[in-house]
Amino acid sequence: MKRKYLSRLIEPIIEEKLKAKGCVVIEGPKWCGKSTTGKKFAKTIVELQKTAVYNLYRTFADMGDPNLFHGEKPLMFDEWQKIPELWDSVRAEIDDTGKRGLFILTGSTKPTEDIKRHSGTGRIVKLVMRTMSLWESNDSTGEVSLSKLLKGNHNISGKNKHTLNDIAYLICRGGWPEIMIDEKQRALSAAFDYVKTLIGEDITQVDDIKRNPQRAASILKAYARNISTAAKLSTIKSDVEANDDTIDPRTLDSYITAFEKLFVIQDIEAWSPRLRSKTTIRTANTRQFTDPSIATAILGITPNDLITDLNTFGLMFESMVTRDLGVYAECLGGKVYQYHDADGLEADAIIHFMNGTWGAVEIKLGGDKLIEEGAKSLIALRKKVNTTKMKEPSFLMVVTATQHAYKRPDGVLVVPIGCLKN
Repeated sequence: MKRKYLSRLIEPIIEEKLKAKGCVVIEGPKWCGKSTTGKKFAKTIVELQKTAVYNLYRTFADMGDPNLFHGEKPLMFDEWQKIPELWDSVRAEIDDTGKRGLFILTGSTKPTEDIKRHSGTGRIVKLVMRTMSLWESNDSTGEVSLSKLLKGNHNISGKNKHTLNDIAYLICRGGWPEIMIDEKQRALSAAFDYVKTLIGEDITQVDDIKRNPQRAASILKAYARNISTAAKLSTIKSDVEANDDTIDPRTLDSYITAFEKLFVIQDIEAWSPRLRSKTTIRTANTRQFTDPSIATAILGITPNDLITDLNTFGLMFESMVTRDLGVYAECLGGKVYQYHDADGLEADAIIHFMNGTWGAVEIKLGGDKLIEEGAKSLIALRKKVNTTKMKEPSFLMVVTATQHAYKRPDGVLVVPIGCLKN
């Protein structure tokens, strides 16, 4: 069966950047849809993952053959990092021609750093593509728009169509585009297949350093057990050693760096606002994966397991919401951070924009008690931020798994993830 293409929120950004730059680089985890989306904009496609094509273009690159860039533009090199020299060749071609929209480079691995490689500033722009948000996969009604909230439109309404069982399934299924039309059991197997390939092949191919699949799995499990927390690397190291064997810190760092290069790990940085008090802000990153299904797959967790363990369910739900907020924020020109200070005050997500606009989010599975706790934390944060030196928050929002979308008397918005869009 031919799979229907589902539009991605990154598409308008790609289109705009192609008009402004000579080359657009689309990076992100394997299977997130980079190649499929890139092909919508390309006139010529070179698939370097195919051995014969790679060998031919490897020769063109080595010899400086003009056939390297033959074809109607934009010319797309899929998995361009297989020939790292392409970067400087592309940059030189852009300089020589002075044209825009010449190239699209897609890659599921960050290439090994080379101090001799030109940055490409002004000519090449990088975009990170994530797995699909619930709005992109048609699993959100989209009745509440993040862009409208940022503009001060807080008159929200909406009804989440998902039960907790549905949410548990969406977490474990993940946002992998290729499985969106599959029946549930087959769709659930996608993340397990991804993890199997990741620890069996990708972890070594990323930088040609031979790594042990069992050790890779052990480290990934430790990371997953600390998902949505600000766990230190020493904590992850202890977790590995409690369930496996002693591990050298340098070895742990090597594996984690490899996972980062493969866009598997996507930690959330700390937000540093101007505060009225001299409270110390904790700068540790929150541990996250590109997609929550990677965590559930490596731990062997099923939707039924989440339903019977609400603590783990809550952490995995936070991971999924963080993914979606990241997709929505980035297509609007923003970025997601987290806040946690020495007084114990925290916000699971801060959506911040370059113009100083920001909104704060707490993520709760649901229930009046948890929503109330989340709202109190957000109001306390708003009071703590020095709004004489920063803008007032555009919104305070508790994102939940169930219930309706509504505005509380204190102004805090309660929004089911199944009602949210960009």
